[in-house]
Amino acid sequence: MPDPQLRPLRPDEWPIVAHLIHTSTNAWYRKNRGFDIFTAPPDACLLFPQTYEALDPNCCIVAQDPAAGHIIGSCFYHPRETHVSLGIMNVHPDFAGRGVASRLLRFITDLADRANLPTRLVSSAMNLDSFSLYSRAGFVPRAVYADMQIPAQHAAAIQPPKLDRHHLRPATENDVPAIANLEHQLTHIRRQQDHAFFIQNTQQIWRATVAENTDGQIDAFLTSVAHPASTMLGPGVMRNDTLAAALIADHLRHHAQESRAPVFLIPLDRPTLQQQMYTWGAKNLELHFAQTRGPHTPHTAVTMPTFMPETA
Repeated sequence: MPDPQLRPLRPDEWPIVAHLIHTSTNAWYRKNRGFDIFTAPPDACLLFPQTYEALDPNCCIVAQDPAAGHIIGSCFYHPRETHVSLGIMNVHPDFAGRGVASRLLRFITDLADRANLPTRLVSSAMNLDSFSLYSRAGFVPRAVYADMQIPAQHAAAIQPPKLDRHHLRPATENDVPAIANLEHQLTHIRRQQDHAFFIQNTQQIWRATVAENTDGQIDAFLTSVAHPASTMLGPGVMRNDTLAAALIADHLRHHAQESRAPVFLIPLDRPTLQQQMYTWGAKNLELHFAQTRGPHTPHTAVTMPTFMPETA
């Protein structure tokens, strides 16, 4: 196959990429796990170009078949002050194994290298093809997460931990600098524009909360999304397991009111938090690696990445 042509995604092609995301992701899960990950119609995956183009205009690369002119692959990316994040990458099943993903990935790692920034991603530990792709490109696993889910009827009955020096409240736009600074302090990445986007919530699908201490300082935050294409908790950063459990409980109980059962990622280096989730009725769904290509500083907090949006 001749090398695919890489170029930026055009606005009129958003539905094409939405269908590509739906088709290719479901094809892998159907073949390897026996189910579809996207149960809503393909148009629901318009969430990805709509959200990512709002956050990072013109930061999606598509691979075009030079013969037929069809889009056969796509990848979103997110340049940030401290890193470049690799967003969702998809290749049409008919073109799997032909180097399309490698070309897309190389475009983004080259971009990060020119900016002298590390590239970060969260990828399935169960997809050895993608793990090999990223490993060959120089990505190193730095953290392991268990994808979990608690049925809504169980989540509604969760008794959250008591907080002595903190209270939970909705995040406001005034909190954005403090949230960004907390994340930078604890995880060494900065993405202030993302937190502002969640809190502004022009799409009416985001919920952002913080844990504020008695001195008025924010020590944890958690965001969640509720949409037919993605219902998840994250991103979130918390100073300790208790704050993490309190925020998780708050979001799960909120979503349970609408019979939603979000997926969430728990870091496996936090066994106490992991066991708390099992106590509440969590089931493991999958494992994911957080990987970095380039310099990496270990974080000192509870971190909860998400796949909508993948900007960490």
